[in-house]
This record gives sequence, C-alpha cells and structure tokens, in this order.
Amino acid sequence: MTDTLRERAGRALRDNNPAAKADAVRALYDEAMAMPDAEVPLPPVSVEPVPDPGRPERPELVAPRDVPKRGPATPEGRASMAHSFAHIEFNAMNIGLDACYRFDAMPAGFYRDWLSVARDEAKHFELLDAYLRERGYEYGAFPAHASLWETVHGTEHDVLVRMALIPRVLEARGLDVTPGIQRKLAQYDDQPLIDILDVIYTEEIEHVHIGTRWFRYACEQRGVDPRTTFRELLQQYMAGRIRGPYDEVGRKAAGFTDGEMQDLKDMEAETLAMLEGK
Repeated sequence: MTDTLRERAGRALRDNNPAAKADAVRALYDEAMAMPDAEVPLPPVSVEPVPDPGRPERPELVAPRDVPKRGPATPEGRASMAHSFAHIEFNAMNIGLDACYRFDAMPAGFYRDWLSVARDEAKHFELLDAYLRERGYEYGAFPAHASLWETVHGTEHDVLVRMALIPRVLEARGLDVTPGIQRKLAQYDDQPLIDILDVIYTEEIEHVHIGTRWFRYACEQRGVDPRTTFRELLQQYMAGRIRGPYDEVGRKAAGFTDGEMQDLKDMEAETLAMLEGK
C-alpha cells in the first residue's frame, strides 16, 4: 500500500538531510495541491512522538544562554546572525511538516496550508544557507539551541494550542524584530541579508495569518471565543515572556485584532509592574 501524504510528511520530518527534506517538502506540497480534497487528510495516521526531528549532526545544540552573541559589525558577526536565522527557518520547515503529520480530522486546506508554510521555510533556509556559503560558512558552523522545537513538542497534544502559540506567538515575534535587525544591517551595507529578510518578513505574515485562520477555526469548532481563549493560553504558557515592541502593521495584516494587540500590551505592562514591585 502506498504511504499517505501525511505518512510521507512524517518521514520527511525525520529526515536528517536539509536538502533532501526541502526537496520532499516541495514534492509533498505539489502533490497535495493536485489531490482531491477528500484524499489529502485521509485516512487517519498513527502518529508517533517526535521529540527531536531529523537534523544534521551540526550545528551543536547548546542552551540558549550558551549561544555566542555576535553583532553585525563584522563579517563573522553577520554570518553568525544569518546562521541563527537559518536555524530558525530549518526548524520552521519541520514545524510545517509536523502540523501536517500530527493533527487528524482537519480540512484539506489545513494540510495544504502547512505544507505551503514548510515549502516557504525551505526556501528561506536555502537563501540563508547560500548567503553563508558565499562567505565561507555553512549551516552548522555555529552553535544553536533547541528551545523552539521544545515549545513545538509541548503543543503536540492540541491543534488549537499549536495554532495559538507557534505561529501567533513565536513566528509573530519574527515580524516584531525583523525591521530593527534590518536597520542595524543597513549600517554595515549588508544589502544581501537585508533582501533575504525582506522575503522572509513578507511570507511570514502569511504564515502567521495561516495560524490565525486555523486557530479561529478550532475555536469555532469548540464554541469558544478566540480573543478570550488566546489570552488564556498566553497566561498559561507564556506568562512573563510577552515583550514588545510589536509590529502592529505586520501583525494586523496577519489577522491580529485591535483587541488582541491591546491584550498583548496589557500583559506586558502587568509583567513589568510585577518585576518593578519585587
């Protein structure tokens, strides 16, 4: 029997080779787009835990505090920054695959959307890897950390929680910080990296919007209010970790409401007030 689309997504998720993983993602996306709706999610998949997705032996994974901090003032510093972005995009490719593999009983559009995310993240990774190689580096040249995947692993029990926390918190944070990073890079005339970040920023808006769409779908299916539910999940999972500044233009393009933006600011203010009171 031929493996289902979702089973092959699980196999790609476990692939250790970034180039092979990226090729598999593109093939899966093309196939999903050509399939009738009824054939995309079915039959249900026997999902196994994936505590650590497939990745190459390098980079060495260390605690976040042990990742060396390098600024953009030197070529090595900019390569280190590009490497950290490449590591995020490699993990984001795995996140797209995992969403497709892990969650049963979602509409066909859900699986197509998350394969489209994985396809974009593969492109982002390849752009950054090419940038590194043109400068004498490669993915794996610098240490990295696994905290992003740890958060993904912690949301595998519930599609609503996954959609709330990964695209609408962690990926949305990328929208917040990218313009500032680009301004710093402009001081050192690194237009190639600025251009890559332009591509990533534009496409990440759609990725966060995909998370918003399926978060609201899950809320509607369960008869719960999206704003209240999102706020409660932030308090449960992200208490003390909500920080500005916020890219309101990008976030609103990705589906955040004025009320949700105000909730983020209120939570940040509460956290700062608690810290000042200590």
